[in-house]
This record gives sequence, C-alpha cells and structure tokens, in this order.
Amino acid sequence: MLRRTFLLGAFAGTAALALGVNLYAPEFTPAEDNEGDDYRLLLSVLLPVMLEGALPDVASHKLAAQNRTLDAIKQSMALLPAEQQEELNTLLTMLNHRLGLLLLTSSMTPLLMRSPRELADMLETWRHSYFSLLQTAYLGLRELVMASYYACPEHWGRLHYAKFELVSP
Repeated sequence: MLRRTFLLGAFAGTAALALGVNLYAPEFTPAEDNEGDDYRLLLSVLLPVMLEGALPDVASHKLAAQNRTLDAIKQSMALLPAEQQEELNTLLTMLNHRLGLLLLTSSMTPLLMRSPRELADMLETWRHSYFSLLQTAYLGLRELVMASYYACPEHWGRLHYAKFELVSP
C-alpha cells in the first residue's frame, strides 16, 4: 500500500467518522419558549472565563452576577442591528454543534466538557489568530460579555465607579 493512499484513506475515514458522529449524536436542545435562551447554557460556560477577576468571590454572589449578566446579554443581543444579531447567532450555533466546534476550535469536545483553562486557551488562540474571522469572533463575544456585565450598576463597585446625580436647586 502506498503511503499517499494510506493517508488519504485515513483522512477520508476520519472525516466520515466526524460527520457521522455529528449527525448521529443527539444535541441538547433546551425548551425554546424564549428566543435566545438556547445560548444561555453556552454563555454561562464562557462567562467565568471571560470575566475572571471581575466576578465576586462569594459563590452565591458570583452566581447572581452571572445570571444578571446573562439577562443583560439577552437584552443587549435584542438591541443589536439585525446583521450583527445574525452573525452572533451563527457563531453561537456553531459553538453549540460539534462540526462547528471542529472548524472553530480544532476539537469536537463540547465547550461544556472543557476545563476553564482549555476555554481560556481557546479564547486566547482566537484573540491572536491569523484568521480575522476568529479575531472578530473573539472581539464580538468579549465586547458583548463586558458591555453586558458592566451595564449593570451593581457591578460598578469593583471599578470604584459611582454614578453622580445632579441635584437641581
């Protein structure tokens, strides 16, 4: 057997296996009562990694801050222009499916099963990628998360920011 034939056969077999696993594996599909809630689980995995150091240290406060930020993300996404909403939905859909993960992260392991270190490495790879598409994906997710987190006045304390109100005489 020629080396080239073996390599092509191995590549074709791997591609067929990856496609078969992607088509066969049942995907987690939450109840679609509210549009955008299907990405809440995915974003809840990425939030602690993207907001490392900004979230409170107490577990209950941390969870409350994450839930508040997820609500703010949903509101922020609704305010984006239609084209940006579509791009963001496409990115999140790709991150929810194994074939999309393979293209974006070179791994079919779902984000839910990755450690925080692996997620941070993935985001850093996107940040410093030669592909502008991955850099745009990183910047879009980062700006959405940061803007949504700091849009909540209860998170301003860690910045030592206080809102000043003008009092009229």
